[in-house]
Amino acid sequence: MKKQIIITIILLAATVFITVFYFKNLNPPGTRTSRVMNAIPDDATLIFEFNNDKGFYDIFTDNKLLAAVIGKQKIGELDTLRRQLLLNPLLEQYFTGQNIYISIHPSKTNGAGLLLTVSGTGGFGPLVIDQLAKQPNSGLLITPLRTGHRLGYNIYIGALKKRFYVINNADNIFSGSFSKELIDQSSAYENKKSKPSFVLLSEQQNTNSLANLYVNYNQLTPLFDQLFKNKNTDIFKSFRLLPGLAALSLNYKTDALMFNGSTIIQLNEGAAYLNLFANQQPVVNHLKDIFPSTTAYSMNFSVSDPLKFGADLSTWYNKAGVKNEKERLFNKITAETGTNLQTGFNNLLNNEFAIVTTRYLEKLAIISVKDGSKLKLLLMNISKLTVENTTAANRHAKNKTNNNSSASLQNTIEKTNDFNENSGQFNYDKIPFFLLGDVFGVFRHPYYLIIDNYLILANSPSELASYYDSYINRKFLSKNDQYNQFDNLLTARSNVAFLLNFKNSEQILKRDLKPDIYDAFERNEPGWKNFYAASWEFTSVDKNFYTNFCMRLNTDTTLTKN
Repeated sequence: MKKQIIITIILLAATVFITVFYFKNLNPPGTRTSRVMNAIPDDATLIFEFNNDKGFYDIFTDNKLLAAVIGKQKIGELDTLRRQLLLNPLLEQYFTGQNIYISIHPSKTNGAGLLLTVSGTGGFGPLVIDQLAKQPNSGLLITPLRTGHRLGYNIYIGALKKRFYVINNADNIFSGSFSKELIDQSSAYENKKSKPSFVLLSEQQNTNSLANLYVNYNQLTPLFDQLFKNKNTDIFKSFRLLPGLAALSLNYKTDALMFNGSTIIQLNEGAAYLNLFANQQPVVNHLKDIFPSTTAYSMNFSVSDPLKFGADLSTWYNKAGVKNEKERLFNKITAETGTNLQTGFNNLLNNEFAIVTTRYLEKLAIISVKDGSKLKLLLMNISKLTVENTTAANRHAKNKTNNNSSASLQNTIEKTNDFNENSGQFNYDKIPFFLLGDVFGVFRHPYYLIIDNYLILANSPSELASYYDSYINRKFLSKNDQYNQFDNLLTARSNVAFLLNFKNSEQILKRDLKPDIYDAFERNEPGWKNFYAASWEFTSVDKNFYTNFCMRLNTDTTLTKN
């Protein structure tokens, strides 16, 4: 009996030992990805993840997409790194099949720096690097490097005539960069476990994905500050203010760079304007069909329940500490005009409203309403017909009729009268800000035009007249074939959609970007100027956002691969 008990205890102990040993060395799904990404400094804005496998490189051979995004020179440098390091016979077995993470960080010297992070398999260590350093005719000069409390290597690559710095982050995770500034920062970085910098894809999504893109919206502004000399640029501003993290998978196409996935809102980081749209249902987008052909960039907002949006906006403003200012404004309007503007406007607001910036720096708000005639009556009480509107309309009519026949002259005059009768200027300040949100705060004391069931806002009568001409003569972006090809790649329903037309934005980018950044934009071939447009879309799902990103090449630069 004692013998049986002893045997049972031995077997039980062996079982426990094997179980503990097994699970200690088994990485749960996503654990390795998480460990590698935790080694990346948390000021990273974007992380591009792909597998170091021949199949990935074969797919993108001769494809212009990645070269156009990060530049031909950087693609060349990364390819040289791959050939001379990752494909070196001494190193290949340790890194083939491993995921590589290329992160983008703000840099005071270069605007943005690239950091490569990769995990080596078991057996890789200093002895392998020592053998590599002794390899004849390798084109590499390798010397030890100590930065901070971490050891690494200074690798001079003869083919590039540049130094590449590598450090060991422990746990066989290595980071490398051509930037000494960035490698020093990486060496000094200590991961804070309490606050995730990125959200990860599920193990199944990661396995089935060709490549992934991770975004930390909180870090967009520091990156923009290094790229733009205009610190007040409103390009992508609403997204830059969003406390959120995104994990997106590559949807491969030969003529477009497309990612889709999820954006998770960080509720403990405070609320932003875009949070309000996570409480709405997706809406079919129609307003973009009447954006002017000169649109440089735009933000389109869609709500399934305008009354709920109005209530949520009021709650958000109350929390932001502007409740008293808002109440003073609307109480004053009621006292002086007898108009309950907030209630009246919310009842007439339809499902979409947008803000558009044209290539001529015109700012327009385009707002869909349920009944333009009722809105006209509502706004008459809080606005005035201005001489400037009439003058702008008359000037517009004169320009249009100089070369017109007498038959069309009467038609032009009728359109001018229609413009005058349905336009004016608000008598009160900051009305768009309180009715539609802080994005519309740029219209402090705007001029307006009601045309069909749309309310158009602008900061000058000439901007209104310009849009009126576009509307009447159907000079819309949607009439452009390239735009329609691009639009076919986008979602039919969304709640927030940002659009950037590269050609129309060129002069704005020249004005706002730092000179060296714009020079790269202008001169790189292929480069960003080879793209027609870019879009970032949010579609609400379970209080978060399904996210789509798309950049499509111009038709004349598209490379089709059979």
